[in-house]
Amino acid sequence: MVDIVVCIKQVPDPQKLDLIKIHPVTKTIIREGIPTVMNPVDKNALEEALRIKEKYGGKVTVISMGPPQAREVCKEALAMGADEAILLCDRALAGSDTLATAYALAKAIMKIGKYDLILCGSETVDGSTGQVPPQLAEFLDIPHITRARKIEVANGKVIVESVIEYGYRLVEAQFPVVISVTREINTPRIVSAFGLIAAEKKKLEVWTASDIEADPNMIGLNGSPTAVVDVFRKEFKRAGIIFKEPLEEAIKKAIQKLYELGVI
Repeated sequence: MVDIVVCIKQVPDPQKLDLIKIHPVTKTIIREGIPTVMNPVDKNALEEALRIKEKYGGKVTVISMGPPQAREVCKEALAMGADEAILLCDRALAGSDTLATAYALAKAIMKIGKYDLILCGSETVDGSTGQVPPQLAEFLDIPHITRARKIEVANGKVIVESVIEYGYRLVEAQFPVVISVTREINTPRIVSAFGLIAAEKKKLEVWTASDIEADPNMIGLNGSPTAVVDVFRKEFKRAGIIFKEPLEEAIKKAIQKLYELGVI
């Protein structure tokens, strides 16, 4: 039996990034009016949790922190097969950076109490920092393994293939442990009609900051040491170099130019 907590997040739909606007003062994403989905790699984390449960038994609990509309990704997780869901929803949590988010998630997981594995996506499409899983592990004072592409469970421990440059490393850790996964670990299942029906009967709780006994100075903007000075769209421009010589000579000059630029 393996009890698993999966951290998921509702994020702007990657297919609708052109609709994203940034708040002029807080420099955070204005999420109102933007279509949202479950963070793609979080869905891989949930799929992996479900596969482990199907093989060894246990329980899968999903937890998300966000506004009331984040109930939708919690419902999707239940429809995929999670046993229960918890939404951290409180205006006091608004504006949390990765540290404040990890703290709030840790407090919620402490309230849950019983767990062997905590699975997360390696990063989110709206932040791409990859910081929350390691910070979460530090708050819980347990080991963590990042960028897992394969997880094996045996005798109260995990053996993980962790992606590194030009390959992977093999890491072993005892329960409990936080693991962040990559998209190559699996292909998430498609929600079925039966899953949607079953999800309606499953428990979805909403917890506030007081429910998890969070320190007000550790959450929201007050608990976020990260200061975003500015946000801007990076523009890429082509050099626009044109060679007008005959074809063979133009090719030679183009290759020479690429060498000079360090491209080849």
